Amino acid sequence: MKRYFDKTNNRLIYIGKASDANYWDAHWDKNTIEKLYPKRIMPTDYVINTTQKYLPKGSTILEGGCGTGQQVFKLQKSAYKVIGIDYAEKTVKIVKQAKPELDIRLGDVRKLDFDDNYFEGYWSFGVIEHFYNGYDEIINEMYRVIKPGGYLFITFPHMSKLRKLKAKKEKYPVWNESEENIKNFYQFALSEQKVIADLEKLNFKLIKKQHLSGIKGLKDEIKFLKKPLQKIFDSRSLFGMGMSKVISMIFNRFSSHTVLLILKKK
Repeated sequence: MKRYFDKTNNRLIYIGKASDANYWDAHWDKNTIEKLYPKRIMPTDYVINTTQKYLPKGSTILEGGCGTGQQVFKLQKSAYKVIGIDYAEKTVKIVKQAKPELDIRLGDVRKLDFDDNYFEGYWSFGVIEHFYNGYDEIINEMYRVIKPGGYLFITFPHMSKLRKLKAKKEKYPVWNESEENIKNFYQFALSEQKVIADLEKLNFKLIKKQHLSGIKGLKDEIKFLKKPLQKIFDSRSLFGMGMSKVISMIFNRFSSHTVLLILKKK
C-alpha cells in the first residue's frame, strides 16, 4: 500500500487495490463467518457501551457498510433493532445464510432504501474514506434517515498529529492524480476538522470526539517500530491485547489511526 499526501485537501491517499464490492467480497471470504462472531458479548465491548450511553435499548439502528455483520450481531444481542446494509453482494449472501436471524440487506450507503427520519441511530465503521469522489452523498443520506434527536456514530482514518507532522516535513510523496492511481485507490486518511464541518453544515451537532488505535498509527507511520508493534497488535493473548490497549491509550492523542465522532441530529 503506497501513501501520498494531497496538499490541496490535507489528507493522505492510499493506493493499492481498488476498494470496490469485488475487493470486499474477496477480502471477507478469507474467513469463516463463525470465527468472526464473538461467542458472547463482553461487558467492556466498546461499541455496545458507546451506544448505550446515547440510545436506550429497543432503538432502531442502521449500520451502513456492515461487511460481515459482527456489529449488527452484537447490537441485536444487546436488545437493539438493527439493520445492516452492504454493497458486497457475495458477502451479504454468505452472512444471510450463516446468520439468518440478522437483518442484513444488499444496499448502497449513497442511496438508502429507507424513509426519512427512520432510525434513532446510525453506525458507520470506516466507510466514508473508501469513496474517491467524496462522501457527500453518504452523509446526506445519513442525515435524511436519522430522526431528529437521533445519533450518528462514525469512524474513519484521520490526519493524526503524527501524520500532520510527517506531512509538514514532506515525508510522504506528493499526490499525483494519474489514471492508474485513481484506478487503484483504496482509501483516504481524512481531515477530521473538514468532516466535522461538513456534518455540521447538515445540522448535526458534534457531541464527542475520540481518537482510537494509537498503536496502529505508530506501527504504520514509524518504520523502526513496525515489526515489534505488529506482533503486539496481532496478538490474541491477554497480555498482548492488554499491551495493545495500554500503548493506544498512551499514544491515541498523537498517533491515532482512526477517530470516532458522535453527533446528534438537531
